[in-house]
Amino acid sequence: MATLDSTDLKIIDILKKNARTPVLKMSGILGISDVAIKKRIKKMEDLGVIRGYTIKIDYPKLGYKGLAIVGLDVESSTLLEVARELVERDNVKYVAISTGDHMVIATIIAKDNEELATFIDELRKMRGVTKVCPAIVLEVLKDEL
Repeated sequence: MATLDSTDLKIIDILKKNARTPVLKMSGILGISDVAIKKRIKKMEDLGVIRGYTIKIDYPKLGYKGLAIVGLDVESSTLLEVARELVERDNVKYVAISTGDHMVIATIIAKDNEELATFIDELRKMRGVTKVCPAIVLEVLKDEL
């Protein structure tokens, strides 16, 4: 586990809210030099704490009205194959191998519920998939992943 202090955690918090926050602005907020902040960010990147910088997309504004979190039960011999196949699909935005109710959890987007239903039917036909349990998302209240 990486050793971080409270200033490092504050930098992470600022970057989580807006990864484009200028270093000089962070310097003003935290009361330390921009050089110190750059060094801390570099350290956290080198440690793998900060793995990259990305954007948050509002998929409904791009025309994606369907969203589902899907649990899949699969034969253990095909677990990695199924997970890897899901990873390759453009409309699958999150894939995890898990314990609990389902072996694979995936988040799926679609243009509409019809497209979502079609994709869920495709999941049921995948080799090794024994059960598909979709949960249609009505409203997202928090999204920090």
